[in-house]
Amino acid sequence: MFLEKYDVIVVGAGHAGCEAAASAANMGCKTLLVTMSLQNIAQMSCNPAMGGIAKGQIVREIDALGGYSGIVSDKTAVQFKMLNQSKGPAMWSPRCQSDRMRFSEEWRLMLENTPNLDFYQEMVKGLIVKNNKVEGVVTSLGIEIKSKTVVLTNGTFLNGLIHIGEKQFGGGRAGESAAYGITEDLVKLGFEAGRMKTGTPPRVDGRSLDYSKMREEPGDVNPAKFSYSDATKPLTHQKLCHMTYTSQEVHDILREGFDRSPMFNGRIKSIGPRYCPSIEDKINRFADKERHQLFVEPEGWNTVEVYVNGFSTSLPEDIQFKALRSVAGFENVKFFRPGYAIEYDYFPPTQLKHTLETKLVDGLYFAGQINGTTGYEEAASQGLMAGINAALKVREQEPMILRRDEAYIGVLIDDLITKGTEEPYRMFTSRAEYRTLLRQDNADFRLTPKSYEIGLASVSRMKRMEYKFSESDKMVDFFKETSLTPDEANPILIENGSSPMVQSDKMFKVFSRPQIELSDIVKFEKVKNYISENNLDDEIVEQAEILVKYSGYIEKERNNAEKLTRLEEMKIPDNFDYHKIKSMSIEAKQKLSKIRPITISQASRISGVSPADISVLLIHMGR
Repeated sequence: MFLEKYDVIVVGAGHAGCEAAASAANMGCKTLLVTMSLQNIAQMSCNPAMGGIAKGQIVREIDALGGYSGIVSDKTAVQFKMLNQSKGPAMWSPRCQSDRMRFSEEWRLMLENTPNLDFYQEMVKGLIVKNNKVEGVVTSLGIEIKSKTVVLTNGTFLNGLIHIGEKQFGGGRAGESAAYGITEDLVKLGFEAGRMKTGTPPRVDGRSLDYSKMREEPGDVNPAKFSYSDATKPLTHQKLCHMTYTSQEVHDILREGFDRSPMFNGRIKSIGPRYCPSIEDKINRFADKERHQLFVEPEGWNTVEVYVNGFSTSLPEDIQFKALRSVAGFENVKFFRPGYAIEYDYFPPTQLKHTLETKLVDGLYFAGQINGTTGYEEAASQGLMAGINAALKVREQEPMILRRDEAYIGVLIDDLITKGTEEPYRMFTSRAEYRTLLRQDNADFRLTPKSYEIGLASVSRMKRMEYKFSESDKMVDFFKETSLTPDEANPILIENGSSPMVQSDKMFKVFSRPQIELSDIVKFEKVKNYISENNLDDEIVEQAEILVKYSGYIEKERNNAEKLTRLEEMKIPDNFDYHKIKSMSIEAKQKLSKIRPITISQASRISGVSPADISVLLIHMGR
């Protein structure tokens, strides 16, 4: 049936699998996407939203690299918000509410229009591995499909087990069967496996809700978008979200079901996401809190289905129903389906290289929840990088590895393979030590040239990035060269509580004052005229403003990053024997032998490896 041999086979068509398949195919590799259900490509299994704190930066990085998540999100958004705008630009994070059905449909249409990409619907039950090298996959029908590389993006499907109260049954998500065989194959090959859990809230009928008892949560007045390309436009109209709260009455009802909860009676033994806890976990851990926020999110433009964000639960369905009916606005709620928890297999990511290729099997890559992460965005970014690196391996070219000072994606992958994770990993801005450099506004500057070099980002993307870079640079020069008189500047300075000028000064210096906000800069007449005469869009103006306003912080962080880069360039030989270093601690020898870091910088980030151990290592390497 499959006579031709593929360059890349991607197993699973969630967010990781779709990005992996798209990137490999767009780089010219003959690619096959195998999934158990072609109707559920890029399914939003949990909340109908993309982006958020740090996650929005990741979506923009995916887009800058030539991935599809940003474009699909823009085309199917129902609301857009830039979060954290009261803070500095390093914290600004784009987020959109998505139309769940259209999101999946748009992904499928984009993939079907991607050259070099084939599809096949069936369960993969095992791998073909010879001499520690992957040679293809085996399906549940016993069909062998050969390939040079394989990317596993199995999500929550590997031996998935769904829990609702005392009931439990096999499944990858509601209404879909679990996948069996791959875990067992990998364990036989010597891989270490573990179990994790995640959960999801009930979906309800929006017609049964009383929105007058809730607070309206509108989108931005002037919404932005994710994609740097001109393939999408910002929203011109948006849907409302709403917010309500739990109460002590709701908490008391939920506690009634604790003895029947799989989380509390011991049936679920795996660890769930710390930063997206279930409602029962929240009221147990934060017993002093009288209420918790619930975000009421529409699932699309034309559906009445509503997602109850903040009410993730695996409690019995009767308790879920009774508790939700005690929430303001939910007194007459009707369920579409109850919430549930799901346990699934994952593989500790310390078993991977920076390329996301496994250390044990040549040509085999892992991406997404199989690596212990949580979130669409984290999964999609890993899928993109696994697809890119599988394609580069097929082409016998150097891999693409993003450093921690180059991308949130670089931070994510380095954290996973260097530190591992014992609970579902979620990205935050606080995990990135160079977040002033890794802003959502400049992901194209950081990453599009790299992607263009390997043949993924298009010529039009590169030209658009170069134009934005050039024009924002010219605008910064304009600020440095153009003076403001006291008469021009003082009205706005005084209005913002800044000392008035007594003599003319350059714009760059005036705009660097802490009292002057980004929004104030465009109020100056000379700035307005410059923008109008040069026909500059908001993206270019914002970029120039940030470069001026935060130039000191950016320069300081760039200097720190350059120091880190010197350590990143100090490579450790693949076959280095740490056990020969007598003066190194036993824990350091064990950890370094297991992780096998490729640079001194990576070695220094491994838990249990002290600065003294690094000094000994440097001396032993003759540095």
